[in-house]
Amino acid sequence: MTTDINVVRRPARRTFLKSAGTVAAVALTIGFEWGGLTRRAIGAEPSGTASAAGTFAPNAFLRVSPDNSVTVIAKHVEMGQGAYNGIATIVAEELDTDWSQVRVESAPADAKRYANLAFGTIQGTGGSSAMANSWMQLRDAGAKARAMLVTAAAHQWQVPAATLRTERGVVYHDASGKQATYGSLVSAAAALPVPDQVTLKDPRNFRLIGQPLPRVDVPAKTDGTAQFTIDVTFPGMLVAVIQRPPRFGATVHSFDPTAAKAVPGVVDVVQVPRGVAVVGKSFWAAKQGRDALKVEWDDSQAEKRSSADIMAEYRRMADKPGASARADGDANKAIQGAARKISASYEFPYLAHAPMEPLDAVVKLTANQCEIWAGDQFQTIDQANAAKAAGLQPQQVSIHTLYAGGSFGRRANPGSDYIAEAVSVAKALGATGTPVKLQWTREDDIHGGLYRPMYFHKLEAGLTRDGHLVGWRHQIVGQSIVSDTPFAGMVKNGIDPTSVEGAANIAYAIPNVSVELTTTHTGVPVLWWRVVGSSHTAFAVEAFIDEAAHAAGKDPYAFRRDLLANQPRMRAVLDLAAQQAGWNDKPLPKGKGRGIAVAEAFKTFVAQVAEVSIDKDGKVTVDRVVCAVDCGTPINPDVIAAQIEGGIGFGLGAMLYGAITLKDGQVEQNNFDGYQVLRMNAMPKVEVHIVRSTVAPTGIGEPGVAPVGPAVANAIYAATGKRVYALPLTTQGLA
Repeated sequence: MTTDINVVRRPARRTFLKSAGTVAAVALTIGFEWGGLTRRAIGAEPSGTASAAGTFAPNAFLRVSPDNSVTVIAKHVEMGQGAYNGIATIVAEELDTDWSQVRVESAPADAKRYANLAFGTIQGTGGSSAMANSWMQLRDAGAKARAMLVTAAAHQWQVPAATLRTERGVVYHDASGKQATYGSLVSAAAALPVPDQVTLKDPRNFRLIGQPLPRVDVPAKTDGTAQFTIDVTFPGMLVAVIQRPPRFGATVHSFDPTAAKAVPGVVDVVQVPRGVAVVGKSFWAAKQGRDALKVEWDDSQAEKRSSADIMAEYRRMADKPGASARADGDANKAIQGAARKISASYEFPYLAHAPMEPLDAVVKLTANQCEIWAGDQFQTIDQANAAKAAGLQPQQVSIHTLYAGGSFGRRANPGSDYIAEAVSVAKALGATGTPVKLQWTREDDIHGGLYRPMYFHKLEAGLTRDGHLVGWRHQIVGQSIVSDTPFAGMVKNGIDPTSVEGAANIAYAIPNVSVELTTTHTGVPVLWWRVVGSSHTAFAVEAFIDEAAHAAGKDPYAFRRDLLANQPRMRAVLDLAAQQAGWNDKPLPKGKGRGIAVAEAFKTFVAQVAEVSIDKDGKVTVDRVVCAVDCGTPINPDVIAAQIEGGIGFGLGAMLYGAITLKDGQVEQNNFDGYQVLRMNAMPKVEVHIVRSTVAPTGIGEPGVAPVGPAVANAIYAATGKRVYALPLTTQGLA
């Protein structure tokens, strides 16, 4: 890794709509043809045989057409994170084609060809793994295709392949002046065997990787032609909404469909495993029908506690030993014998994902086939669950992956809830082949469960007289997101690694460390949420390390820096963020504060410095966030900056306002009026500074979320002398 820095500076208010004129040529080609059939990625065989259309498809990830266009097949869903751009850039770089000739299509659901290599044999997107798992696979795919095109030209010109070069989709023989476009070579290249091995580009010769290439999804999203599931329509399509129980764990006791069926446009009312579905000729008819539906619920097995009751139980549980996630030295003895002891506890609420496009899916089900259109994030899992709901085999289920309007983990759930629901409605209607769209409302989304778990953290530390940390004890209490799922094998010795990540792997050099986990069980369904465990552990660790720094009488930045002497990449982003934020410059005026935090998530290192203002009424305004990030080789710095900015906004919304609360087991929030997310006028000025690197790329979609909460909390302390021990901030009387 070099120390060169690529700096990206962004305006205070992000501009979403940009001119698409300069990038019109790269418009995404996924879409709907009349009659309702999606364009599917060509399933290329391992051999280099040309398709009937005369294209060259040497592998499952690309094809080259006679018109010189290059279609990249994306195995990861595009849900706003820039996956299509990154995937296309990697392939195009090694293929050495022109960016204006690149298009992207979504891969079919086929784990044999399109598995996420980080997940094993599962096709899906998550864990900020899209670029990391695809890096060498896609480079190899592009390089082999290029080698075959070069060989085809060499055979035609009767010259050694080593004497040829490529640039922007053209093969050149400089000695003779001959040249040939890739499109003119597709038939000849398709007749060649795919080479077993090829030499990849030296990163010093990258022409596309590392450049802010225009995103391939911008034109369609700008002119309105982009197809999200909510846009899908077919002739004769029905729309369904489901009345679900008001308490988690309740079931249908009985229902009266009379009033619902009397609503014009309502076609049927059917019971399904998760409630009662009202099916109509339009969404509005179905919703009005659901409003009129009378359902009696059996809540004898339902969760009936309030969130305050659950948190009180968590506090009691934290006083007892938990399962050991890390035990270095003797933390208890070190703390007891320390010259100074400090302690703190932190409370974190349930959080909803609240993607801009609520959950939805379109299903066409017959007796022997199930076809699904969705912004699908977990194709293999969803195939299996859809098949189970339909009474079919997974190979009888096909999935058309469309754009998804956000997810943050919600669309990738082990039970495939919204997919299975859509299939169950179609089955209840008789599996006639009539297309059925299941549409969740915003209220359904907020009430729908699968939240980021509630957590309680209790920390203790001991310091020497000269301010050195000698002991650190961290107890975590909360639900597991993988127990009782297909991923339950991740739990080892009572430890769900997603509950303790960011805590058990604390990077600071402390000689005695204890991290314990108590896994709880409630009736509230939970799921991973953007940056997973670090969404709460990073706050607890970084807020408490800040408290330790002040207890030691040391500068919070210098204190951290000393503890990271053996962590060069994390220390480097800490230094960069502090430098660019002017940490050691003159102090901020009264009423303003500056805080710092650093975290590692998905092998990416992120440090942030936040600046806040506090008015006379205690209202907090986040003015500025300076971020330094090391995510390995930066594939597209503009996408990286956008993801960091989005992560900061996402994390700030949760830190300032976000909470799902229960009263007598029922969710109290309904829509964005009660579950507030960050709005544009509250978005701070953000600066993103990217460490230039030549190591393999790591995740970027999630890590930016982790440090922003504690950075802001630490800035609030710098301005007011008050610590934040419970989220959201609105519960603390400061905002």
